[in-house]
Amino acid sequence: MTPEALKSAWKSEENVAHMKGWDFSHIHGRYEEEDNLPWDYEKIIRSFLTESMKLLDYDTGGGEFLLSLGHPFENTAATEGYPPNVSLCKERLLPLGIDMRECSDASRIPFGDESFDIILNRHGNFDPPELKRLLRPGGIFITQQVGSENDRELAEAVLPGVEKPFPHNHLKEQREAFEEAGFEILQAEEAFCPIRFFDVGAFVWFARIIEWEFPGFSVEKCFDRLLQLQDTVEREGMISGTTHRFLIVAKKPEG
Repeated sequence: MTPEALKSAWKSEENVAHMKGWDFSHIHGRYEEEDNLPWDYEKIIRSFLTESMKLLDYDTGGGEFLLSLGHPFENTAATEGYPPNVSLCKERLLPLGIDMRECSDASRIPFGDESFDIILNRHGNFDPPELKRLLRPGGIFITQQVGSENDRELAEAVLPGVEKPFPHNHLKEQREAFEEAGFEILQAEEAFCPIRFFDVGAFVWFARIIEWEFPGFSVEKCFDRLLQLQDTVEREGMISGTTHRFLIVAKKPEG
């Protein structure tokens, strides 16, 4: 394809880069993200969760994962702060009887003291003192996080020198924050895994969706660098990067 044809195709991907919930089906088969983490987030949750527990999923996204747990709706609560997902959650969760509330401030979650036995957070914000306030004695917080080094090679490839969006989001610093807040750390792990894109259009869609990692990205602005990535795809069959994840399971003291 000529550069002009490539630009047109990539701009088409850019224009359709809108998403509700957390649905990457648009680029299924065009990218892969290894999911062989050394832990199983859902399995860990289920090892603690019982039906009688009051559960909060903070930053629930579209509520897809929360619903997959099958927890009794009357014992389930959720928050979300991203406006398109807030609307989706109100449509999806409230009719089921789930206590869904809008919230975008992890330090001011709109529930009372000691409201929950277990709080979940996957790829969202958190504040250890606020979590301690919300949890009952002996309560559990479980989080799987996107770390500060996530997709850095990819971001640098199109936006050289771009700042890390969450520079403090790595296991060592966050573990210390929980310990300082008085939590007992039950499990803490970190992992780095490959992510691969098999065509530049899939990467363009991804970069527009993950706008906090690729701030200011556009086909027009980054076109010359996208052409370099096209050369890489033609030479190597893919563009490669690295994901960064970490897990913390923390317990509020009994007393």
